[in-house]
Amino acid sequence: MRGRARGGAGERAAPPRAPCGGGRPGAGGRTARQARGETISLMPGTNLTRAEAEARAALIATESYEVTLDLTGDGDTFDSVSTVTFSATPGAQTFIDLIAPEVTAITLNGEALDPATHFADSRITLPALRDHNVLTVTARCAYMNTGEGLHRFVDPEDGETYLYSQFEVADTRRVFAVFEQPDLKATFQFTVTAPEHWHVVSNSPTPTPTPAQANASTWTFAPTTRIPCYVTAIVAGPYHRVEGTVRSRKGVLGADVYCRKALAPYLDADVILAETQKGFDFYEEKFQMDYPFEKYDQLFVPEFNAGAMENAGCVTFLEDYVFRSKPAQARVERRTVTVLHELAHMWFGDLVTMKWWNDLWLNESFAEYMSTLATAETTQWVNNWVTFNASEKSWAYRQDQLPSTHPIMANIRDLEDVEVNFDGITYAKGASVLKQLVAWVGQDHFFEGVAEYMRKHHHANATLGDLLAELEKASGRDLKAWSDVWLEKAGVTTLRPVIETDQSGIITAFAVAQVVPAEWPTQRPHRLGIGGYDEVDGRLTRTWLVTTDIDGALTPIPELVGKPRPQLILVNDEDLAYAKVRLDAASLATAVELVGTLPPLARALVWSAAWDMTRDGEMPGRQFVDLVLRNIGAETESTTVLILLRQLATTVDLFVTPTAAQAASESTADALWALVQEAAPGSDNQLQFTRAFAGRASTPAQLDTIAGLAAGTLTLPGLDIDTDLAWDLLISLVAGGRAGAAEIDAQLAADATASGQRRAAHARAAIPTPEAKQAAWDALVNAPAGADLPNAIQFETTAGFTRVHDTALLEPFAPAYFEALRRIYATKTNEMASTLIEGLYPAELAGRLPELQRLADEWLATNEDAHDALKRLVLEGRDGVRRSLVNQAADAAWTTA
Repeated sequence: MRGRARGGAGERAAPPRAPCGGGRPGAGGRTARQARGETISLMPGTNLTRAEAEARAALIATESYEVTLDLTGDGDTFDSVSTVTFSATPGAQTFIDLIAPEVTAITLNGEALDPATHFADSRITLPALRDHNVLTVTARCAYMNTGEGLHRFVDPEDGETYLYSQFEVADTRRVFAVFEQPDLKATFQFTVTAPEHWHVVSNSPTPTPTPAQANASTWTFAPTTRIPCYVTAIVAGPYHRVEGTVRSRKGVLGADVYCRKALAPYLDADVILAETQKGFDFYEEKFQMDYPFEKYDQLFVPEFNAGAMENAGCVTFLEDYVFRSKPAQARVERRTVTVLHELAHMWFGDLVTMKWWNDLWLNESFAEYMSTLATAETTQWVNNWVTFNASEKSWAYRQDQLPSTHPIMANIRDLEDVEVNFDGITYAKGASVLKQLVAWVGQDHFFEGVAEYMRKHHHANATLGDLLAELEKASGRDLKAWSDVWLEKAGVTTLRPVIETDQSGIITAFAVAQVVPAEWPTQRPHRLGIGGYDEVDGRLTRTWLVTTDIDGALTPIPELVGKPRPQLILVNDEDLAYAKVRLDAASLATAVELVGTLPPLARALVWSAAWDMTRDGEMPGRQFVDLVLRNIGAETESTTVLILLRQLATTVDLFVTPTAAQAASESTADALWALVQEAAPGSDNQLQFTRAFAGRASTPAQLDTIAGLAAGTLTLPGLDIDTDLAWDLLISLVAGGRAGAAEIDAQLAADATASGQRRAAHARAAIPTPEAKQAAWDALVNAPAGADLPNAIQFETTAGFTRVHDTALLEPFAPAYFEALRRIYATKTNEMASTLIEGLYPAELAGRLPELQRLADEWLATNEDAHDALKRLVLEGRDGVRRSLVNQAADAAWTTA
């Protein structure tokens, strides 16, 4: 399922996209009251409340859908015919969901219903139901360019059209009439007519098409097993296909890999299939259950909003995972995790499905935990738990300290609540807590319970309580208290070592203090390791490890009394616990000097501790900058480098006192260039440092270097200026005022691709003039009806707009931002609105525009009636600015000292 911000990058970085896609209800079916900005959170329309879903499930039981789609037209709509068979309480009335420009016919049990009377607010009312019902709905549905419903993309290279569906959370209803909730599972049979040269792929194996009208064919798919509607799928277009297979315990299954034709030369299908096979072997053994579907296709599709989506047997991925240029190894590793994440969902989510979206966290956390475990144990990425710490946990810690934090088991009142819970709590904290649970009950008992859970609930719906019951039986542990403090309470605690030694350096007392946040004062039990490290042959080496349980405000650790105090003591060694960690003064001093000599996971834990101290104002920003720049060159884990570079950018841009920010930025860029030159030729670090330098270069000398690299007059051994890196360099020159529209047009002519269009949009928005910024703002915020940017172009334009060396360019837009919020939220689909509101929040002006917090406070005070999801976005943005101001003050005080 979808996640926008991922990886704990920093307050304003653009982290890797989360696996799994979804989206909250979109504006395509919003009512006029919503368009005027009125609050209707519990009113009919595109929203659906949990109470409504429960009432509907009590009245009906779905059996089957037969869906016929005609995708041959050239217009903005397509024909959709849905025949739904279901049982019901005789005499009852309910509704079915549909977002469509037009409904032309409704027939219920042989009787015609007038669409003008029965279709409104994206619902079709169904009166006088019988014990057994057959409903047929004929409609004209709309293609989307927002990554929701049936997304249509026209390839600029060859003019070909590519389609794919994205239905989670509630966009199945954009393609056919459906009871849009996860507990009304059914079988689905699709019949699709499309141009004859296309491939059409769905959940069932692809049939041989039959001729239809001129230049068109019809694909009639077999019915699926019982699945929830949000994992059904239609992907259609002239995709490039690589035929493949995987071995399941039940036999050899088809497993084709697809991408756009333009990306075919870069598709490493053999690598993807090899990783998929490892996942099949691992999961079937761990879950003690065969893969539950008939085939497993994987399709890399354009303009996808998330990392991937777990459609049953028909998984869609962000096509950026087909690498046309040299990627950072962090991206390659992330793709592996994503492939295995979606595969885990075939059992946990698709076969056994949550009853309602309040168990969304379990769906995602389980897949995230399993994919990390599978990656570390079966693939080349043996240090994936290091990646998990650097990326997932730092994301979770950040999310858990926002004013909008919530328990892992969130109260999901309606569909709009689901959207705002696609966050670091749902994915990363949940997975971290599952890791803690596995340590608590034991891995063998954990998988024994999971296997029994799947045996009992396959093809049905289940709840967290059902899973915990099986884990309790398998492990003999009472998990109610564990669930109460970990799943039903929010917030992250901080663990600090409390150490006393005698004059000879022997530990005389050792305890772990657990500091709780004031808003969520919950003391939690932790299973964790405490490691002692000393310098051996120039490297910090662990000399002892104690694994223990702690609970309460202060837990003595008597096992450590009498040991010589090591140079570095690391609480939460092995990273079992979910908690922020502090280093004592002596350990911090050692880490500053020798962090690069630690083993990878211990090193990641020290980096994490330093970042948490910086975010919390305990380490001045420029001290963190110095720590990173002096040690990152020795870092060997690609994801750790990626995250550190983002944290470095956040610190320089937002946490350094504004009076010192320009000098810090310029010196940071110089240091990054030095790191580029010191890095091994052709190494991952060389590539990442080059991109980071390009993102920060601003002085004449720095821009001369960028220009030399772009022109080829300056070369570095092993550094290939490929297509994507060429765009990075050009955008650097654009943002620095050294290039403009003509150079952008020339680069786009050389790269007349979908990727080129996106990068050009970023570059144009980065031109450092008031006119260019206004043009980008108007395209994003003030576009006339029907002229909204496609999702991928909107994302890049937003990133380019906020890319400035002189933040004064953004100051005029701060008041306009708050004035536009209600209109953006009301008139755009929720996927587009939420990413735009989050991306345009004027965080760069923290400490530079004195009235910034006042603008946020005034908006919140005068918009109490706004939907909670919109207010949450503003509260999170405001809190990011608050944190920046605290850190800027700490950095200024450090300068004075």
